Amino acid sequence: MSSILIKSATIVNENRRYISDLLVKDGLIERIDKQIDAPADKIINAEGLHLFPGCIDDQVHFREPGLTHKGDIFSESRAAVAGGITSFMEMPNTIPNTLTQELLEQKYEIAAHNSLANYSFYIGASNDNIEEVLKTDITNVCGIKVFMGSSTGNMLVDNPQTLENIFSKSPMLVAVHCEDEATIKSNLNHYRQLLGENITVRLHPKIRSEQACYLSSSMAVELAEKHNTRLHILHISTEKETHLFSNKIPLKDKRITAEACVHHLWFSDKDYQTKGNFIKWNPAIKTQGDRDGILKAVLDGRIDVIATDHAPHTIEEKSQPYLQAPSGGPLVQHALPAMLEFYHHGKISLEQIVEKMAHNVAVCFQIKNRGFIRQGYWADLTLVDLNAPWTASKANSLYKCKWSPFEGSAFKSKIIHTLVSGNLAFSNGSLIEGNAGKRLIFNR
Repeated sequence: MSSILIKSATIVNENRRYISDLLVKDGLIERIDKQIDAPADKIINAEGLHLFPGCIDDQVHFREPGLTHKGDIFSESRAAVAGGITSFMEMPNTIPNTLTQELLEQKYEIAAHNSLANYSFYIGASNDNIEEVLKTDITNVCGIKVFMGSSTGNMLVDNPQTLENIFSKSPMLVAVHCEDEATIKSNLNHYRQLLGENITVRLHPKIRSEQACYLSSSMAVELAEKHNTRLHILHISTEKETHLFSNKIPLKDKRITAEACVHHLWFSDKDYQTKGNFIKWNPAIKTQGDRDGILKAVLDGRIDVIATDHAPHTIEEKSQPYLQAPSGGPLVQHALPAMLEFYHHGKISLEQIVEKMAHNVAVCFQIKNRGFIRQGYWADLTLVDLNAPWTASKANSLYKCKWSPFEGSAFKSKIIHTLVSGNLAFSNGSLIEGNAGKRLIFNR
């Protein structure tokens, strides 16, 4: 591996901001000092740039295998790296669903050859694969994914005894999608009786309602408290759910943690009028009050991490009528720039963005030697120019699906360089594809 010397960067790390040099050697951060004059294969002048630990996205759907017309590990990891995301954790609702150790390792093999970013993959839970789940090596797999409410794919876990088994026996973090299926079906039937098949996306937050989310999330919390499970609830979409979580316990000691996604922080139900199905997600984007309540919980520590739930679909698929259009959208290239807009508007500090998108993910998942700018840690780094305006468009989108819900959004901040495990993977608008990312390892 080559050595890289970053000069005069404004480092944002562990609630501090300071100007320093940083030396990368053999993939690791070898030295952080005010003045480093050591020889290096490449020198980056970072004067005026901010250096963040690379973002770690704990929830993505990169669609490989089986759904690669939407995206694949190569294409979506490229977009992630261009967006300053250096590591991802990918979901099991691919085709076939990742419900066995053999299928899980096949995804790792694909990533080892094709992913520009560091990677991990969840083992999926179903109603009948608990024995397979329990074979998972907790040191090199990020967690178990449970759909407590159906989403893309066919992995609904609705058997009460299965849930008891997972929560009582899991040796590792259990990440859950929480929406109550019976409530959603009842709401959908209600609107079908009123409108037939002419339901529009504006009713999406009424169908996948606050009640559906809270019933499922509160049940997951009860199960976790009963069995002392390490529970992580994904994509909180309602203000009501935020009160299920505590900010009184240090993160390293929490047994129950929560995630917010960028789209639930950025959009509200008013945006369905202009964005339509292109902001149709599960769980649904809800009211402005929900959006503001989620941000408040992020800031006060009840919600621990910010992620994307990146889930690409083709333009043709999303352009179908509401009932046929799939839920989900691409986000990894635009997540960090979007959060930096919140900074520019005084809604969140740079230190808090770094905490929620890097530090806390590493702590929650016990990732070994990543998520912080520390000597001896892997050099996963993002250099950002906070004053380099650009506008998101189809033309500059790197997603395989070639669209973004942020199209037309003007961003003040631009990703300039991204280092993945010590290799320069993105630089001044160009991807550098010679090196693959590494498998994440966990201190468990």
